[in-house]
Amino acid sequence: MENIAHFLFHGSLQDFLPRHQRQKWIPYSFSGAPALKDTIEALGIPHPEIGNIILNGQESGLLNSTPDGAKAEVFPVVPEGESGGLPPLQIKSPQPARFVLDVHLGKLARYLRLLGFDTLYENHYDDQTIAQISGQEKRIVLTRDIGLLKQKVVVWGYWLRSQQWEEQLREVIIRYGLKSQIQPFTRCMACDGRIAEVPKESVLPLLPPKTRIYFHEFYQCLKCHRVYWKGSHFDKMQGFLDRLHLRIS
Repeated sequence: MENIAHFLFHGSLQDFLPRHQRQKWIPYSFSGAPALKDTIEALGIPHPEIGNIILNGQESGLLNSTPDGAKAEVFPVVPEGESGGLPPLQIKSPQPARFVLDVHLGKLARYLRLLGFDTLYENHYDDQTIAQISGQEKRIVLTRDIGLLKQKVVVWGYWLRSQQWEEQLREVIIRYGLKSQIQPFTRCMACDGRIAEVPKESVLPLLPPKTRIYFHEFYQCLKCHRVYWKGSHFDKMQGFLDRLHLRIS
């Protein structure tokens, strides 16, 4: 005979549910005694998004078993940096924030690097590789793949609600309270390496002819040796940063 438990998901966790299951108790049939993590993830909610579970009126952990007849209310994580503490199942993210992104988020990766955040991205990473890197290097997983966040080794992760990279960037800054950590133009947008100011003479062979004449301040990636200067592209990036600041204020 199958067991039945009922679940009610609050706040942003409803983003993972079809509309007909939102704001109501959801019945779930199961056999044996699966962990709450497995039961909740079977309903579509990845564990890094869970901040608290109230099981039959008592706080519960993800690894506790799901009893027959259970009624469980599940609450989301909260944005870090807001007043008040974190819910009991939310583990504070690594400081400073470090990320690893899935293969569909190349543009988001570039702009996180522009803001100065250590961001790993390769278009050949599979889900298992991303999860392993996250666990080994204590990185936050950013993804549009809910299945990736369900892997046990993933401790910190966020499912991006938007499919538009500028809105995704805003989401990440707010979720992890990153406004005070932004350090623009300190990382290479191409490879994630650190950028340092260098003498003009040291990069002359790498510069276009007109750049050699009109610019005198240069920066170079210490990893891939790409050269940067404050030309028209810099002005566009600065304009983007000004717009972003308004959106996260």
